[in-house]
Amino acid sequence: MTVSTHTGGYPAQSAPALPRRRSRLTALAICALAVVTALTGCASLPENSSPQALGTINREPTSDGPPPPLLDRDPDLLLRDFLGATADPANRHLAARQFMTPAASAKWDDAISTTIVERPDTLRESRTGDRATYVIRARRVAELSADGSYRAVEGTVLENKIEMSKVDGQWRIDDLPNGVVMDESAFAKSYRRYVLYFVDPTGTTLVPDLRWIAAPKNQLAARLLTLISAGTQPALAPVVRNELTAPVTLRGQITKANGDPDEVGVGLGGVRIDFAGAANLSPRDRELLAGQVVLTLAGAEVLGPYMLLADGKPLDDRFAATGWSVADVQQLSPAVQSQNRIGLHALRGGALAQVTETGVLNAPGYFGTVNNLQAAAISPDGQFVAAVADSGRPAPEPQRTLMVGSYGGTAFPIAEGGSISRPSWNSDGSAAWAVVDGERVIRAVNDRATGTVSPQEVDISALLTAQGDPMPRLPITELRVSRTGVRAALIADGKVYVAVVERRANGSYALTSPLPIAVGLSTRAVSLSWLNADTIMIGREGNIDPVSTVSIDGSQLVSQISQNLTPPVRLVSASPQHQYVADSRAVLELTSNPDGGEPYWREVPGLGSSAVPVLPG
Repeated sequence: MTVSTHTGGYPAQSAPALPRRRSRLTALAICALAVVTALTGCASLPENSSPQALGTINREPTSDGPPPPLLDRDPDLLLRDFLGATADPANRHLAARQFMTPAASAKWDDAISTTIVERPDTLRESRTGDRATYVIRARRVAELSADGSYRAVEGTVLENKIEMSKVDGQWRIDDLPNGVVMDESAFAKSYRRYVLYFVDPTGTTLVPDLRWIAAPKNQLAARLLTLISAGTQPALAPVVRNELTAPVTLRGQITKANGDPDEVGVGLGGVRIDFAGAANLSPRDRELLAGQVVLTLAGAEVLGPYMLLADGKPLDDRFAATGWSVADVQQLSPAVQSQNRIGLHALRGGALAQVTETGVLNAPGYFGTVNNLQAAAISPDGQFVAAVADSGRPAPEPQRTLMVGSYGGTAFPIAEGGSISRPSWNSDGSAAWAVVDGERVIRAVNDRATGTVSPQEVDISALLTAQGDPMPRLPITELRVSRTGVRAALIADGKVYVAVVERRANGSYALTSPLPIAVGLSTRAVSLSWLNADTIMIGREGNIDPVSTVSIDGSQLVSQISQNLTPPVRLVSASPQHQYVADSRAVLELTSNPDGGEPYWREVPGLGSSAVPVLPG
């Protein structure tokens, strides 16, 4: 391995947070670690004697509509009931409109915005015999887009004035601001998080796109596929592909495919989906289309087999009789990219060591023989290492050097700085990312064909000029590229963000569209790691809830168990199968409880108090 120097770099180079909150959405996020790799569930479409449109399968008996407001309700209690009813979006929020006068219902625009709030207060401003004015005051938690995209927001205070009057002796709302305001607890009961899948730039894996939907199960498959067809969220649009887009469209109704001898998949349950325009797709693109559909539906507990057709004929003749299953597209799942195939390593005494069942052994080659390494990362295939070495020079000379080399071989200096963050590898080992001096992001590009490594500057201007508040501020102290390569998680000024990794036409890279997540934390974040493709583990300052997990859209912020931890937490490193932290005294692994109780942190023996865990990525 040699170093190329043709590019820049070296050598040429508001409301208080709530402590001990187990989850932002406790009804939905019981334990983020427990659902990391689940693709299927326990619910299935019911059997029937002939194919039916999904909208007619297992339809529950329906009444004339949602239940009306309670009779003779006091206006303040009626307002609380109204905030609960806004969580039902059916028929343009018909459940909520029943609390309004006809004139107010006709005027109210429920599509303009949806705001999720925490513990709303209804404050009376005035009241007479038949008129009342109230103010709803609450802390904003998130915004929900029409496509189900969730965006966590800083806890600013929302104040809405509501005018009420009596109609036939019953209090009703007769004037309110446009837009939906939804109580967080009601949102948790009505909405569920689903994962749509799109194709990464290389066409080798699928990328998650989270949505929150309130839809009856018999409408869920159609709703999810309609959302895929509409495309990903705008931030991801430049970097992912979608096979379910024009000229490919849904053809006819989605049906249940079992029981009728004239249907494909005789005697099977599951679903039957026909795609117009798919007959012209290449075999590989047909497989990617199937991956998007199957993994999305399976994750939503719409079980297979999945009878997928292209213009009335089997999408792939191999699955004409049996239909597609999750196993047939499993190789496209981001869970495959997340698997740790090389085991646990650690930095111990400034050297890279491998943790085995029989003990801890220093790694071979340069990285296992030095004693000045401050941070390290191993490529997912275990062949390459990037590490930050102490240069031994006093300030103002550069005190850190980014070293890149082969596992078991030699290493070369790639960049220098007063500080260099823990490196992070792309899933294919093509580049190691790092932050120099808190304000420069570089990629150490690893050309396997030539054995050269060269530094490449990453454009971060979009992070610092992003619209909205808050936006990332320097310094950037941690950056981890996701295993799909499409997103990066970073800590900037103690706050956590997720950004999009965008490859430009000239081969350069940029970080764009920063989204603040883990908002409202009472202490600063110090370390983070991708737990899976849509969940991040965070270590932060302080003794209260030092480890948390959060979804990439900022939802499901969950404080993890801290039993046996001795804060402060210095570093976290995670994969779906194993989660590690380095605290003030040891490296510990999150371990299941054989008695069925909560998991706990258990020390990894043989590493010592100054060691830090190293997982691939």
